[in-house]
Amino acid sequence: MRKKLTILLLLLMGLLLLSSCDENGGMAMSDEQRADARMEQIILAIKEKDKEALKSLFSKKALDESIDFENDVDTLFGLFQADIDTWERDGIAGSESIRSGKKSSMIRYAINVNTDKEVYRLFVIDYYTDTIDPDNQGVYMLEVRLAESPNTGSWQERMRAGLYLH
Repeated sequence: MRKKLTILLLLLMGLLLLSSCDENGGMAMSDEQRADARMEQIILAIKEKDKEALKSLFSKKALDESIDFENDVDTLFGLFQADIDTWERDGIAGSESIRSGKKSSMIRYAINVNTDKEVYRLFVIDYYTDTIDPDNQGVYMLEVRLAESPNTGSWQERMRAGLYLH
């Protein structure tokens, strides 16, 4: 009996160690799950040409620093005249900063979006948690280019607030 109890306790401890919870006590999402969920929101806003829905995904800081967000959204919607067929994530990286007990977590990822006319490459910088600078929480940058267009440098060199259309 004692051996069974010990094995049961070890199994329960293992399960607790393998499962993780977020700050609110819910199950934590992986960076891949966060990226995919955000892309679903972005794609839906583009498909429905819903400017307010797209705008709501961006951080206050990105909107404040963006040069001409409203016109860039109109241009973005104009690019996607064709129906979006599929999209696929192509690369992801994350980083985290902790200062004085506050945390900023960022993910960067690329997405290939297939329409019935063109293939686009979207690059997203998303601060999904930022208690260091709460105005920074949300999408900071959404870069859109034709898939065949080459990248023009590292993500740090290309980083700018809001929409970045090529």
